[in-house]
Amino acid sequence: MRHRYEDDRPSLKSQGWDMNLYRNSDRRMIAGVCAGLADHFEVDTWVVRLAAVGGLLFLGGVTFIAYIGLWALLESRFASEQTLEYEYDEVRHRYRPKRMFKYTDSAAARLKRAKTTLAGVNDRVANLERHVTSRRFDLEREFSKLRDD
Repeated sequence: MRHRYEDDRPSLKSQGWDMNLYRNSDRRMIAGVCAGLADHFEVDTWVVRLAAVGGLLFLGGVTFIAYIGLWALLESRFASEQTLEYEYDEVRHRYRPKRMFKYTDSAAARLKRAKTTLAGVNDRVANLERHVTSRRFDLEREFSKLRDD
């Protein structure tokens, strides 16, 4: 038994599977799968098409089945009617289209940012250790004990 409110909701397919995944009907050659994936990953269409042809040559049927599956699973949209969902990017402090992968930076850039953050944390911990092991800290602790008594 189906409830009436279930019929009124748009399907996940029509919403781009909640990841802005659509087939691009404006720049399609066959079904628009490669053009839609290129839009999603923000690369040129020829790169995705070259990867698809390479996949057909080296992987054969697996790539063909994946293409047919994406053809069936992705909603066809023209570029003029695409409505993208946006999410806030905390690194760049602005909104960007919602993507499958959270990080759009290269792994090297993310690693460099992580190293910088960890170096800052290491410096703060070293300063804290230096303070806690200093004679001034011991003196302040003793004065604090005298005040509490």
